[in-house]
Amino acid sequence: MEFLQITASDDYRLEQIYSSYSTTFPEDERREWIKFSQLLNNPQAKIISVLHESQNIGYLIIWELSQFVFVEHFEVFLEFRSQKLGSLITQFLFANYPRIILEIEPGHLGEECQRRYSFYTKNGFTIIDEMYIQPSYGEGKKDLNLWLLANYSPENLKETKEEIYDTVYR
Repeated sequence: MEFLQITASDDYRLEQIYSSYSTTFPEDERREWIKFSQLLNNPQAKIISVLHESQNIGYLIIWELSQFVFVEHFEVFLEFRSQKLGSLITQFLFANYPRIILEIEPGHLGEECQRRYSFYTKNGFTIIDEMYIQPSYGEGKKDLNLWLLANYSPENLKETKEEIYDTVYR
């Protein structure tokens, strides 16, 4: 498995990633193309293409923050799901980043949400905040009630959330 950071807007994988991102994540949980492509210019943000057997199978959008990495989006493309590739990607994250935080929809919202929650708990994450609010991605989009998960216990959750808000959603 290879993990390649995308650094140019003309990288063919960026369009494939954005196309899947736009159909997988609801409108309130994603950026519009202009703001998405601007992530390439932010030194704290990384869009990482995940390759397996020479095929682009998914991606990560991560933010390298002061004391942890925030995983904004993580997707294995539909045709590659249920092959344990997501667990391999999680192993990459754990090997490269000792402190990881991410957001998910609450497990009680449906079968897919419960499946996603089970995946993350099976792979070493625990809930650190069930009252987390994801700020709006922009005009016409809603704030969302999500769960915040991590593979460690942040010392100051309030400061941790403020850093996510100020860096990722500003």
